[in-house]
Amino acid sequence: MIEQNGNAPRRYFVDGHGHRVLIGLSLEETTEFETLEDASAFASGHATRDAGGTHEIRWRELYAKHESAWKAWIAQSRAADAANLAFVNHG
Repeated sequence: MIEQNGNAPRRYFVDGHGHRVLIGLSLEETTEFETLEDASAFASGHATRDAGGTHEIRWRELYAKHESAWKAWIAQSRAADAANLAFVNHG
C-alpha cells in the first residue's frame, strides 16, 4: 500500500499480527514515526515545540531506515520480476 500525505510516499505492509507497519520499521517504530510526524504538523503553535530538534532528528532517522528498506524491497521485486519474465520467455 502506498499512501501520500503531501510529502514523499510511505509504504506499509501488514505484519503477521495484522498491524499496518512501515517497511523496514517495527510496529513500535512505525507508531513513533507517525507520532513524531503528527507532532511536527502541529508545531505551528498547537503542540509543544521540539527543544533542540530531537523530534525532527529521530523522525529523519526513522524515515532513512524506512527509505533504505523500501529501496532494497524495490530492487528485490524488480529482480524477481526480471527472473520471472526470463523464465516465461524461455520456457
